[in-house]
Amino acid sequence: MNIPVNVIAAIGLALGAVFGMVGTMVTQPNVQATSWAVDGVGLIVATALLALKYFRRGNDVAAAGFVVFAIGESVMLSGTAAGLVGSVPSFAAGTALWAAALSLISIPRGFAAPVRLVGIAASLLFAITALRIFWGEQLLPTSSPLPFLAYPVLVATFIGWIWTLLREDGAAKSP
Repeated sequence: MNIPVNVIAAIGLALGAVFGMVGTMVTQPNVQATSWAVDGVGLIVATALLALKYFRRGNDVAAAGFVVFAIGESVMLSGTAAGLVGSVPSFAAGTALWAAALSLISIPRGFAAPVRLVGIAASLLFAITALRIFWGEQLLPTSSPLPFLAYPVLVATFIGWIWTLLREDGAAKSP
């Protein structure tokens, strides 16, 4: 069985979107950590595949963005089991990498303009979050207004990427 890369990447992005939001909304530490672990693995798989896809297309900047996103998500995943307070250092590093990655992915014309604009907005929100933590503010991954309000913007970016991938996959199958 040969599952298309676009479908696997879309599934990984969807898992990241759903389980990332679940992890943010629940208060039970074991459910939160498990949700964020599924989120992290799904996003790492998806962005690794997307890095290869965009590299093969010759869009090196977007490909690098997906590599940086996978690295950022890996850094975050490493702190997930430490709980909210224990995960702050890896969360700060991960959000800084997310911000850079989202910019690299959103600036080139690999996605529709609305998807790119939402990606840039998410990039700015996560850059602000990372800077605040690096400046010494005690922000947890669930703190409000940021980073809490940045997650739906990130999920909207994922939805745009998923839409693009599935649309491409459908176009490739059309006669």
